[in-house]
Amino acid sequence: MDHADEQKLTELARLIRYYILAAAARAGSGHPTSSLSATDLMTGLMFGGAFRYDLDYPGNPNNDRLVFSKGHASPLLYALWTVAGAVTEQELMTYRELGSRLEGHPTVSFPYVDAATGSLGQGLSIGVGLALNARRLDQLPYRTYVLLGDGEMAEGSQWEAIEIAAHYGLSNLTGVLDVNRLGQSGPTMYGHDLEAYQRRVSAFGWETLCIDGHSFAEILRSYETARNASKPTMIIARTIKGKGVPFVEDKNGWHGKALEKEDFERAVQALGPIDRSMRGKIARPAELEPERPALGEAGEIAYSREQPVATRAAYGKALERIYPRFPDIVSLDGEVGNSTYSEVFRDAHPERFFEMYIAEQNMAGAALGLAARGKIPFVSTFAAFLSRAFDQIRMSQYSDANIKFVGSHAGVSIGQDGPSQMGLEDLAMFRTLAGGVVLYPCDAVSTDKLVEESARHRGLTYLRTTRMKTPVIYGPEEPFPIGGSKVLRKSAEDLVTVVAAGVTLHEALAAYDELVQEGIRIRVIDLYSIKPIDRASLRQAARETRAIITVEDHYAEGGLGEAVASALATVPVAVHMLAVRRKPKSGQPQELLDYEGISREAIVRKVKELK
Repeated sequence: MDHADEQKLTELARLIRYYILAAAARAGSGHPTSSLSATDLMTGLMFGGAFRYDLDYPGNPNNDRLVFSKGHASPLLYALWTVAGAVTEQELMTYRELGSRLEGHPTVSFPYVDAATGSLGQGLSIGVGLALNARRLDQLPYRTYVLLGDGEMAEGSQWEAIEIAAHYGLSNLTGVLDVNRLGQSGPTMYGHDLEAYQRRVSAFGWETLCIDGHSFAEILRSYETARNASKPTMIIARTIKGKGVPFVEDKNGWHGKALEKEDFERAVQALGPIDRSMRGKIARPAELEPERPALGEAGEIAYSREQPVATRAAYGKALERIYPRFPDIVSLDGEVGNSTYSEVFRDAHPERFFEMYIAEQNMAGAALGLAARGKIPFVSTFAAFLSRAFDQIRMSQYSDANIKFVGSHAGVSIGQDGPSQMGLEDLAMFRTLAGGVVLYPCDAVSTDKLVEESARHRGLTYLRTTRMKTPVIYGPEEPFPIGGSKVLRKSAEDLVTVVAAGVTLHEALAAYDELVQEGIRIRVIDLYSIKPIDRASLRQAARETRAIITVEDHYAEGGLGEAVASALATVPVAVHMLAVRRKPKSGQPQELLDYEGISREAIVRKVKELK
């Protein structure tokens, strides 16, 4: 780099620092000091020739990707794009205002952002997904850069991502670690000890480069080295928090504080001369077409009513069946593919299957990265283990993500493995997601159809599958629209309505058979779509029968019963909830259904109480 280039970057960095301070001061909040420490690193990346991006077409598949894992440095992100010419000064001053694209932490309302960040420890996993897409799916040369904070390196999800990136040889992934020594409330774990980070990251199989994060010569050289590396690279940069403003530099107590008017003016004076007309230039990307599999026709559904099938097994077959119709599908699994049956898809389409091992947080984050590049990720593991990744799942809703989560081994009906393996909170967890869909099939056919509906639906979906085999009760022609239900037993003499899904739907049908022999008729509804819920059918049943009984293999809090009660809140009908209320144990599936009071016997008993 010659002196003229370094001088230009220095001047651009000064302007970016001014914009950081001005935007935060105007908003009266933000994280300017965290932004100032990484300013030189990001100025060198975007305007030093390493970063390739079509400014007029953020969706260009060849664009390099930039993820701010330290999302609180959003003033820096928006200032960079202002200097690039994508944001006006006027818009920059709307930072953190209601309705502005420039939110307090980055979201996809800003078109130059791939995924919402700000919950620390997630950006590198998103970067893994973006890099996997380039290397394994689209076959494109774009690179992914992730800006990381030293404080968030305490998160285990970072090390999950570092490990899997090395495993998949993602040399197109570069982490930029801003080691500014100070966190929110004090020094970070290793302070400015760059070698501590280097030893740890190197041990996972990454190329590591320790640099002065305020030397453009070292910054640009590190990006060039990363571009030519044969494995993922971590640039470990020693920086000063608040760099450029002497009275806040490397001082504790300034995290998350905008400067007041007098301090802002002092800071601008300290920065030196600023040319607000300057703009930086970003290098153009390649012009290549991504690899795209051909669109085809889905196969036929073929299940015999004579042969029970576990819905988890039907999931794997369904994914393989529908893939030709949805060729953007990819499958990620948490090293339980022979239990979730994602192995069926893996064996048929190994190039579109990613083994993510027992690291559920990274699996969810990588799925978000893949979804950001237009793929349809189906993410599967035991329902109980998805709770480990709930923060990543929660954040996905703010990225408008198109991800399909599949939780197997749900409920006490898994049997002898005991409570550690029983997903009993998953319906409640996924019901909280804004705009999310929660589906719970009871047999192989409904599972297959709901997998296809999930692929067709744009947004977050959760599909709950079961370990034990259940009878096939539906024919292949039966439709299962999201938001629907099935009234399986109905008469004009129905005493009560029993609403169930999954395993307990079969218990409800068995209870019907027993009660009808005694001259007692009940209505039975398969509530396979728990969210959105079929309010019309439920309200009709509430009007036509004496009471509603819900039965679920899930804790009472937040599950099917509460979803039904909420849907009927304005209807004068009693809702009785049979759910898991006792501490689960190991045992045979039927024993445990009886023990928890959600079996055929419990339903019969409850109906007779209401007679």
